[in-house]
Amino acid sequence: MSVCVYKLFRQSEWQEAVRTGLFTGSADDHRDGFIHLSAASQVRGTYEKYFASEREPVLAGFDADSLGVALKWEISRNGERFPHLYGVLDVSRALTVSHISRDAGGAPEFPAEIRVSS
Repeated sequence: MSVCVYKLFRQSEWQEAVRTGLFTGSADDHRDGFIHLSAASQVRGTYEKYFASEREPVLAGFDADSLGVALKWEISRNGERFPHLYGVLDVSRALTVSHISRDAGGAPEFPAEIRVSS
């Protein structure tokens, strides 16, 4: 298996993707022409920048190789290479699904595989 790439979803986006089986993208994804994904080391930064005010966003992990040639690693925020998917995301292919809740102190609780960004 290759590396895992991750997609953060708002609750409504996740519920619709599960209902239809496919995620065609958020408004930001449609604007940019691809589905924004993150490597494990980038998830926390993406969460802080775009999802910190969301109530229990959903984090789904996918095998990068399974996404095929539609997955491109491109320079984005802070000069880092981010995974971008030029196609639809079949959510049934998710290897992991986690709801990001907050602990008693208000800090988001991520699954163990999500490392602190450097």
